[in-house]
Amino acid sequence: MRKLTENEFCEIVEYIYRKTGIVLNEKKILIEGRLENYLVQKGYNTYHEFFDEVLNDSTGEKAAALVDRLTTNHTYFLREKSHFDFFKETILPEIKKKHAKEKDLRIWSAACSTGEEPYTIAMYISDFFSLEQDWDTTILATDISRRVLESAQKGIYLTEQVNVLPEVWQRRYTKPLDEMHNQISHFLRKQVEFRLFNLMNPFPFKKKFQCIFLRNVMIYFDAETKQRLIDKIYDALEPGGYLIIGQTESLDRTKTKFKYVMPSVFKK
Repeated sequence: MRKLTENEFCEIVEYIYRKTGIVLNEKKILIEGRLENYLVQKGYNTYHEFFDEVLNDSTGEKAAALVDRLTTNHTYFLREKSHFDFFKETILPEIKKKHAKEKDLRIWSAACSTGEEPYTIAMYISDFFSLEQDWDTTILATDISRRVLESAQKGIYLTEQVNVLPEVWQRRYTKPLDEMHNQISHFLRKQVEFRLFNLMNPFPFKKKFQCIFLRNVMIYFDAETKQRLIDKIYDALEPGGYLIIGQTESLDRTKTKFKYVMPSVFKK
C-alpha cells in the first residue's frame, strides 16, 4: 500500500479536528500506524481512496471507523482514585442533602471509553445509597466511538483489570465468566446509560447535571476548542455542580467561570 502523502495527512488532520476537536498535526506516524492494516484488510490502495469514501458515505459508518481508529481509549478501574474519594466524601453528601425531596441524581461520564469510569462511579453510588432504593441513580456515559461503547455495554473485562477493585466490590458487582474474564453485574449495568455523543456538538440535555467527569480528554484539544467546551460544560451544570478533569489537565483560571476547589476539581 502507498505511504500516507502530505496532502492526505493534512486532509485527515483537518477533518478529525473539524469533527472531534482533536489535534493530530504532529501525529503522522500515529495515523499511519492505526490506519494502514485496516485499509489493507478492506482492500484500499491509498489513504485518499478511503478518505474519499468517508466524505461521501451518507451512513456515517466510514467516518465512525476513521474516528474509532484515531482516538485513544486508555482507561482502567479506580483511575485517579482521589477523584472518587472526593466524590464519595463531598459530592454525594451534598447532592443527597440538596435533592432529598426529588431524589434525582444526575451524573455524566463524558468520554467514558470502555466503561471503567462510569461503572466505578456506579459502584460508589450504589454503596452510598444502598439503603435508599428510591433514588434515581442512573448515570449517563457518552463517547464518540461506537466500538468502545459496544464494549462498555457488555461490561466484560479481564479478571486482572477487575482485581484492582476492593474484594467486596468484586463479589458484589462482578461475576466470573471464565478463567480470564469477569462481567459487571446486570444490576450495575442497568445503572449506566451509554450513548454515542460528540462533545463538539450542541448539548441536548434538558436537565442540568450535578457532577460531570471530563477526564483526560482535553489534552487532545487546542486552547480555543477547550475553552468552548468548558463554557458548554459550565452551562450544563446546575449551580453548585462539580466538574472533575484529569490530574494532568488544568483550566485557565483567568478565563473560566468555575471556582477552583482542588487540583482537577472545580465548582460552578
